[in-house]
Amino acid sequence: MSKIKEAFKNKKAFIPFISCGYPDLDFTADLVRALADNGADLIELGIPFSDPTAEGPIIMEASSKALAGGATIDRIFDMVSQLRKDVRVPMVFMTYANLIFSYGIDSFAKESAKLGMDGLILPDVPFEEKEEFAPAFRKYGLDFISLIAPSSRDRIGLIASQAEGFLYCVSSLGVTGTRDHITTDIKGMVDRVGLSNPDIPCAIGFGISNPDQARQLCQYADGVIVGSALMKLVKDHGRAALGHIIDLSRQIKASINE
Repeated sequence: MSKIKEAFKNKKAFIPFISCGYPDLDFTADLVRALADNGADLIELGIPFSDPTAEGPIIMEASSKALAGGATIDRIFDMVSQLRKDVRVPMVFMTYANLIFSYGIDSFAKESAKLGMDGLILPDVPFEEKEEFAPAFRKYGLDFISLIAPSSRDRIGLIASQAEGFLYCVSSLGVTGTRDHITTDIKGMVDRVGLSNPDIPCAIGFGISNPDQARQLCQYADGVIVGSALMKLVKDHGRAALGHIIDLSRQIKASINE
């Protein structure tokens, strides 16, 4: 069993997303350690990109400021190398295809594995094009994580049948960002996944901002992904956001495993 699948074993998984380098990489490292100690079962590390098409305004701003502050792939790799000396929870990178192309697909996969990363999410790569990337990551023992959305419909079964690690279920059409209400038929999406691949965990992302939403969605899913709500705390409080993020993380983790 992959380390990613183990993150879901016998519990609902809390998966925070972090924009690396916002406001700086030292803070990112502190935040990863704090989340690992306060309920995170798996952590998504967002590598900033100049045109993050799947992201809403909060994470777009975080990416822009991280890039302006010098958050390059190599500097993020250096940070992960230090984190892996004491952080044991599974971690995956989330970024965009152009960055991986520019770095070199095989080189990126090889270095990620060497650092102790566990997988990769590329939200701008359609399922039909994933084999351009996935083989390199499989070669080094990393999961290439697929996404499904409400618009996936008849493709959900096919995507689920080939899914690795966990299946990222997008709760709403559009971009990331907090939402007051999530009206998508999450149960229907997860049920269709189970018909094709009952062993793949499903985690819901896009729009989850509070413990009540997380609890409701985990009636059907195996975990929740929370990003914009955490990065908004950084926007509002700067480096003092750490305590606020720990509080919210503990609340969400407690709510999904009541």
